[in-house]
Formats: sequence, C-alpha cells, structure tokens
Amino acid sequence: SQAMFAIVRRYADDVEEYSIDECFADLTGLNKPLKMTYREIAERIKKEVKEELGLSVTIGLAPTKVLAKAASKWVKPDGLTIINRNNSEEFLSSFLIEKIWGIGPKNAEVLKKKGVLTGKDLISKDERWVTSTFSSNYVAIWKELKGIPVMKVNPVHKTTYSSIQRMHTFHPATNDANFLLTQLSRHVEEVCAQARKYALFPKKMSIHLRDKALLYTAYSVTIPTPSNSPEVILALLHEHFSKIYKSEVMYRATGVTLQNLSNQNTAQTTLFDVVDSKAEKFEKLHKQLDALENKFGKRVIHLASTQKALENSTEDFDKDDDVNLLFL
Repeated sequence: SQAMFAIVRRYADDVEEYSIDECFADLTGLNKPLKMTYREIAERIKKEVKEELGLSVTIGLAPTKVLAKAASKWVKPDGLTIINRNNSEEFLSSFLIEKIWGIGPKNAEVLKKKGVLTGKDLISKDERWVTSTFSSNYVAIWKELKGIPVMKVNPVHKTTYSSIQRMHTFHPATNDANFLLTQLSRHVEEVCAQARKYALFPKKMSIHLRDKALLYTAYSVTIPTPSNSPEVILALLHEHFSKIYKSEVMYRATGVTLQNLSNQNTAQTTLFDVVDSKAEKFEKLHKQLDALENKFGKRVIHLASTQKALENSTEDFDKDDDVNLLFL
C-alpha cells in the first residue's frame, strides 16, 4: 500500500490515502512542469505500479473528488476514465444516484421517490432544493458533481484504516439462504485475507443484504476477541444470519464489512485474559495458507463453505481486486 502511494507521490505532492488500496491525488497544474498531459501522467503511474508492484489499478481523472470517484467505478478492473466539464453531464446521465460517493442507501431511496434517478437528475436541481431536502453535506456533493471543487485532498499520511468491505451483486435475485451464505463466506475470506495482509484485527463485523428493490439491511456484531481468521468471523455470521435474512424477500447483493480495525499490538490478549486457543490455532494456520497463496496464486486454498461461490463466480466478483487511484 505504501509502495503504491510512494509511486503516486513521484508525480503529485498532495496525495490522500483514502483507504488501504485507494487514494486521491491532486494533479492540478502539474501537466506543465512534468511536460505531460493529465492522461499521460495517469498512464505513466498505471505503468509503474504494474511493473514495480504487479498490481493493476483503476484510475478516475476528474475536476473534483466526487467526479473522480464516479470515474473510477466506470471501467473496472484496470480502467482509466476521464471526466471533464464538457462531458460530465453526459456521463452523469448514465450514472445511477445510488452509486454516487457519499449518497447512502436511505437517501438514495428518498431521491428516487422525488424523481432523481441519476447524477444528471441531481445536478439539474437548484441549490435551494438540495438544502431544503438534505443536509449541507449534500450541497457539497451537488457542487462537486457540477465540477465545482469543494472537498480538498488531505495529504496527511494514514497509519490506521477504519474498515475493509467486500460486496457482490448477482442476477437473478434469490431468497436461497444457502446461496446467500456461500456468497457471504467468500466475502469473509476476502476481507480477512486483506486484514491479515496489513496485520489488522477487526473488533466488529457487519453483514449486508440488498433486496430486489435496492434496499439495504445490515446487522453489526462485536467480535469477542479481535481476529482476522475467517473461521471466527464465519461462526458469528452463521449465528446472526437469521436476524437479517427473511425467506420471503428476494435478494440481489451480499456484503461483509470488518470494522474498528486495530494493529496487532492492541488486538492481542493480555496476560490476564483467557487465551482463545482455537482462534490462535486458526491464526497460525492462515499464516501458512497465506504463504502458499503467495507462492502458488490467489484462492488456491479456500473454505468448503466458499466452494459454491467459486463455482458460480462471475466477473463481478473480481471487480474490486485492483486498486483505485483518483486524480483531480
């Protein structure tokens, strides 16, 4: 993660580490001293990250952070999408409102009921309408979608990350509990692998289901002993799945989030704690399994509960396997 950000910093002074595998970079005015167009700068960074780290990256290049985030979602993986003030309205006409960064599921539903289905629909409203309908945060989103920079890039180096999430949308919608559980099992394996990669231990996990009407339901659980072993997280998932799942509802997306991440030192038990020997055994086991995956490739070994998800996998599963670079 830090090696990737270091490559970006070769070209931009102001780089915001938004998450473990995502950053914003302000390229404003750097085209002249670097003697390259903004596209050429982005392409150069993509090339160097690929050659030096073996990672594909998706880049969104735009005049504001919200537009850059939208651009990064347009072509994945290994994409490069550029939004400028001339093509932003056309681009936003095809960009669904629920996919816009900063607009939550509940407010997306409110906007839809008011006839705002796309980004273009939102920017067609005036500022007074936005302020009377939502909080001041939505005025910032509205301005950013119109190409007016409001959100600044924060160049402070990050040392901690608040959450890791994986989600997947599938077709057709289903109410098959076993199908949903195998999708969630795959998410658990992926987020736990990411947490182990950065030596992070979650204190909380959330299960997400999205139904056919695009409404989200989530349930959060505190992890008794912070762990990045999928067996520990899966046990909690199975224990609480019935609190979120309804057999009469048709679902089209699943997700898992690990929250309240901390480093190894703060996550370890103290001398006065009762050591969870089973969790420790799982952690030792996954160190060996991670070493095998590093040597022989991703997903060479997986939990039996994930098998069906792998058999039925589509490209959608892997759209978040690369990282996002968001340039302004």
